Amino acid sequence: MPEEGDVTGRFEHWVRTVGNVVAPATLLTTLLFYFGYVSTRSQYEYFGIDVDTIGLATQDYVMRSPQPLLTPLLVLTFASVGALALHSAVQKRIAAAEDPSTLRSGVRVLTAAGLTVLVAGVVLLLLYALVRDWTLYALVTPLLIAAGGVLVVYGFRVLRRLAGSAPPPASAVRRVSLALVLVVVAVSLFWTTATVAQWSGRGLAMAQARSLDRLPSVIVDTKERLFLRSPGIEETALPAAPGQTFRYRYRNLRLLVHGNDRMFLVPRTWSASDTTFVVPLDAQVRVQFQFQNQQP
Repeated sequence: MPEEGDVTGRFEHWVRTVGNVVAPATLLTTLLFYFGYVSTRSQYEYFGIDVDTIGLATQDYVMRSPQPLLTPLLVLTFASVGALALHSAVQKRIAAAEDPSTLRSGVRVLTAAGLTVLVAGVVLLLLYALVRDWTLYALVTPLLIAAGGVLVVYGFRVLRRLAGSAPPPASAVRRVSLALVLVVVAVSLFWTTATVAQWSGRGLAMAQARSLDRLPSVIVDTKERLFLRSPGIEETALPAAPGQTFRYRYRNLRLLVHGNDRMFLVPRTWSASDTTFVVPLDAQVRVQFQFQNQQP
């Protein structure tokens, strides 16, 4: 029979193992959901739809997140590889330098440049009310803050390494300052990624608007006239027949998205005066999907 202490130890080990797996997975899912939501919201805003009215599930947003995250992840990966290569070269240069004064001057210039970049980003942040309409504001500002913060932190660490003597133990103020700078850098990268996700969603919407014919073609029959005013929509009165309850047919509609037992339809041809048509899937309408394939 196992001892109580052994059982308790195995239980604590199991809890720690599950925590190490579940917590990162939950954080990753949350991030994927957020960036997928930002991109999807921007995409459907282009068509005049509040994404919350569509009724997409969490899984839908997670599945939509790879597209907006692809570019930031690739850029961050290449930047990390470049930073590691640069760090390795700097370490070799420090180890081989007989007179570190020249290297120290270069690092001071780099640190000063990083501080200048960081201050520029902070100034843009403080001037938000004046320059918020600048198209690149939401991308340039966090990039300046992140790049400046990284250069300043790295520059000070290299200067301490070049001091020649053993560095004193880090004080509480220095540790807190470093932690705060790293938090600022992380938040700036998060802001940058959210901006890219938003732009990705808007770009996807504009690409859809340029080729609406590629979306599924829908024919809608209704019991009452809808008085649709968007250009290109064809309305036809159905002939009266015994048992026929549908009186009007609408063509040249395309399925934009489906969610929560509703279809969101747009006209076949893009126009600035178009509207998005919401069709509930119930007994009040009859929906047909028209073939779009080539002949077999």
